[in-house]
Amino acid sequence: MLSISDAFYNYKIMKQIICFLLLIFNTSVFSQTDKLGQFWNEYVFTKDLSQKWSIEVDAGLNSSSTPQDKNMFHNVTQVYFRGWAHYYMVERWKVSVFYAYYFNKNVPELNQKNASESRTAVQATYNLVKLPKIKINLRGRFEDRHIENDDNYIEAVQRFRFQVKAVYPINENTFYVFASDELFFKTKSKVCGPDFFDRNRVSLGLGFAVSDNIQIEAAYANEIMPRDGNDKLVNAFQLKGIFNNFFSTIIKSYKRKKNEVDISEGRI
Repeated sequence: MLSISDAFYNYKIMKQIICFLLLIFNTSVFSQTDKLGQFWNEYVFTKDLSQKWSIEVDAGLNSSSTPQDKNMFHNVTQVYFRGWAHYYMVERWKVSVFYAYYFNKNVPELNQKNASESRTAVQATYNLVKLPKIKINLRGRFEDRHIENDDNYIEAVQRFRFQVKAVYPINENTFYVFASDELFFKTKSKVCGPDFFDRNRVSLGLGFAVSDNIQIEAAYANEIMPRDGNDKLVNAFQLKGIFNNFFSTIIKSYKRKKNEVDISEGRI
């Protein structure tokens, strides 16, 4: 049973996280010029191979408003497919790699109208805090992006992302809330612009475990993209479906025991 001191400590941590996220949100609101509404839709399919290894396939579709039309479904801007391999080193560490292909069209932050992108990445996730009610993960990701510009030239863009994510289960294995803040840094290019600091993304969401193998997450994301002379502020609604052990009929069934990294990502 959770003691009063532990409960008070959990409350202080959540209060500090919320205040930090609100501070970033308020700062971004007053520094923007162009405001966009977006819808991010993603489906995640996972399969455990052993206690150390798992694979994942993602598919997503994003749409966006324009400065002239405030409808977040005005344009389909991105369709993507992504394949992951995850290796669980120890209880609190996970290392991942992925390859993804993106169909980009009129993506607001890219200086192109219609171009494809291939992307590879290596990612490390560490469980920083594992209290009874609050789980906090740190995640670092290095991305190697190859994006076609309007001159039909493939540009290489490297990007580093660092995320802090907190998960707070509301009740046992059913509902949970999560909040995250992620910083993006990139190299200079024609298609992505000269800015070193790419963006800051703050998210707040609610997750629901339908069953042991199916989860649904709905979230609001606020994204600030500083650009020379034309900053952008994105308010996005995200809907994600997570289907665990989806490939059980193709690959021999195996169910991993969830560790602290999984729980801190919302995989309850």
